[in-house]
Amino acid sequence: MIKKMGYEWCLRATMAEHQMFQTSDLVPLLAERGVTLSREQVYRLVTQPPQRMSMDTLVALCDIFECTPNDLIKPKVVNAQVKKTADGQAEPLPLKERRTTIRRPGQP
Repeated sequence: MIKKMGYEWCLRATMAEHQMFQTSDLVPLLAERGVTLSREQVYRLVTQPPQRMSMDTLVALCDIFECTPNDLIKPKVVNAQVKKTADGQAEPLPLKERRTTIRRPGQP
């Protein structure tokens, strides 16, 4: 069974828990840890889930907020199918397995 996974990026909430509400406040804190990012890059890092991030940046964020990567990144399944029951409650559908045949060129 294959699940499509996504994640929730929790940097903004983590900042708020630490009473940090300005994205620009992160710039000097990251620089102290050897991570040089512009104000615009930090703004995007806070407001949008990153597609790629260096381990140095992740470790610096964890050090700044005294947290683990699990506090910043929450994995979640993004393609779960749901059916509604008679009482209106949502119930996950079981995923069906499909057998696949791979055919190579020149083979019948």
